[in-house]
This record gives sequence, C-alpha cells and structure tokens, in this order.
Amino acid sequence: MPSQKDRVFVITGGTSGMGYEDAKALAAVGAQVVIAARNPERGQEAIDRIKQEVPKAKVQFESVDLSDLSSVRELGQRLRTTLPRVDGLINNAAIMAPPERGTSPDGLEMQFATNYAGHFVLTAELLPLLRKSESPRVVTLSSIAVHQGSLHFDDLQFTQKYVPMAAYAQSKLSCLMFAFELQRRSDAAGWGIRSVAAHPGVAVTELVARGPGLDSEQGRQWSSNREHFQTAAQGAIPTLYAATAQDVQGGAYYGPKGPREIAGPLGLATVPAAARDTAAAARLWTLTEETTNTRFPASTR
Repeated sequence: MPSQKDRVFVITGGTSGMGYEDAKALAAVGAQVVIAARNPERGQEAIDRIKQEVPKAKVQFESVDLSDLSSVRELGQRLRTTLPRVDGLINNAAIMAPPERGTSPDGLEMQFATNYAGHFVLTAELLPLLRKSESPRVVTLSSIAVHQGSLHFDDLQFTQKYVPMAAYAQSKLSCLMFAFELQRRSDAAGWGIRSVAAHPGVAVTELVARGPGLDSEQGRQWSSNREHFQTAAQGAIPTLYAATAQDVQGGAYYGPKGPREIAGPLGLATVPAAARDTAAAARLWTLTEETTNTRFPASTR
C-alpha cells in the first residue's frame, strides 16, 4: 500500500476479522484509524494487539451500534466534533443469517439495519467530514451472496416470512447498490467522493459462528471447506486496495477472481444484474431516506 500518513480512516466492525486487518494494515502505513464497533472491551483488545505489531499506531475506539440509528447519529456527532476530516470510511461491519428474525430499535430487520441502513446513515453523518478531504473515499462491503439476492420491495423487512440467507443476501445487495448509487449522486451533486465496493470472497472470520452458528448445516459445510477459504488478512485485500490504491475508479467493485470468486488474486468482481438496475437503486435510496429519516444534501455545487 502507498503511505497513508496523515490520512484519517473510520472502520466499522474493526475489532475482529477483516475490519481488524484493515485497521492494522492502515495503521502500519501511517494512517490515523478510528475503529467503530459495539464492544469497548474488544475494542481495547484490538488496539492493544495492533500496537504490539505497530508500536507507533495511531488508533482509537469509538462505540457504535449500527442497528440503532440513534447510536449511529451520536457517533457522527462525536466524530464531527473531534476529527479534522475523514479521508476514508470503510463500511465493513456485518451480521449474517441469524436463525431467528431480530428487530432493531428502529423496527428494521436486524441484517437490513446493521449491514445496510446503519452504514447509509453513517455515511450521511460523515459526509461533511469526507468533503473536507482532498480525496475522500467510501468503501462499502458486499458479498458473493448478492448473486442469490433480490430486493423485496413488497417486504424489505421480511415481516411476512423470514428466510435468514435471503435477508442477508438482500442486505448485501443493498450495500452494493448503495455504493454505486452513492457514486452517481456524488458525481451529480458535487460531493467529490470516490465510492467503491468490495467483497472478500469467503474468509475465515467470526461471521458464521455469530450468525447461523457452527452447529447449523451452513456452519458444518463452512467448517468442512474452510481450508479452501481466504484468511481474514487475505479477505481484507480488496477493501484495502479499494481504500488506498491510486488507480481505483469510483463505482468499481473489487474481489478475489478465483472460481466462484471464493478466493484467489485480486480483480474486478462480477456485478449481478440486479445491482445494475439504476431505477431500483434510486428507489431503494429514497425508501431508505424515508425509513431512516435521513437526507443527503441535494447539491453542494
């Protein structure tokens, strides 16, 4: 990676897995890193581990519950008060396929809230800080699950019938469409943001254990095939490239290029047809603004 000295990054879910690897790698090349996650104890443990490997690391923890939009707004307010700007926002945190449908404090299905809506609101909250950067980037994490995903506009919150992986795939498709739509709106309104999407393939993290569980059918399949998967550090490479490489174009999507994009060398990821539907993306954006009571500025020109 090129030096990130004096650049400021905010990473959600940076206490473990790929978010932790993002934080450590960026700190190692001189960035100031803010880890935003739920658990302060795990946050301090992550900081301690990073500083063991990178003694001069500039890394701090900020508490946020992405499923609770009031918590997201409180984080935005704190960061607008304490940070000079944000050069890179990495929308990384996620939950996957909990067996029972959960509801966020705002009445949203938990995967939709945590993976997508919380990041939508956080990006809006940090837009003033992003616009203070000379070259701001927003990197939003998607998943190979988007190829099985669709937007259930008749029931976005899965209130009628909850299907765990379908809800996960919808949330990650929403993330991918958000990344593309953010670039289109930035171009139209003059926000100056480079919005990029990335996915890790399949990486060995805590996502399955904390979601469907290792004793589930999906967990057993995951455990029996994990030698073919990426490590968390390998899974972080597309995100780090999207966040730092000089030749990255806004609206691009990066991931591993091996069979089924599960693992392999870095490249441009395959975009499913659903994510290319600009009308659906605009509709989702408007619905999300209404659902979360959040508005991006119409123009800054």
